Amino acid sequence: MKQTTMKLIEVLKQNRLMRTPTEVNEFEKALAEIIAHPNPEYLPEYHLILDDQCQQPEVMFGLIHVLESFEVETQLQAFLNVIPQLMITAPEWTRILHLRILNDESACQIYQRLLHQNNTNKPHFIYYLLEESTNNYLKAESNL
Repeated sequence: MKQTTMKLIEVLKQNRLMRTPTEVNEFEKALAEIIAHPNPEYLPEYHLILDDQCQQPEVMFGLIHVLESFEVETQLQAFLNVIPQLMITAPEWTRILHLRILNDESACQIYQRLLHQNNTNKPHFIYYLLEESTNNYLKAESNL
């Protein structure tokens, strides 16, 4: 199964720009296989498929839904592990994921805790900025 998942990830990567109907079809078929056999071990790789140059963002949202189908803390930790790299190829998708997390109260609280842990264990300016953003969002929400 491990080799099959890696092959599916490779298909997703090769077709992630979705410039042609064939690329869209290949992407959707590989994504359907991943949905049928979800494995949280590959969450970092799934995140790194996101690319702002994608020509079919509505299809790419299928990948976002796959990411969000995993247990929240596991998915958030995988996201945090790849943010520095993801910011290079997919800053817009990173922003979208960040906002989706902020808009889910329980996910936002877990996210805040994980950001704080990551900043304590492995400080990075991106984690700091995200933690500040999350703190500000939660403060604003509590004042409503």
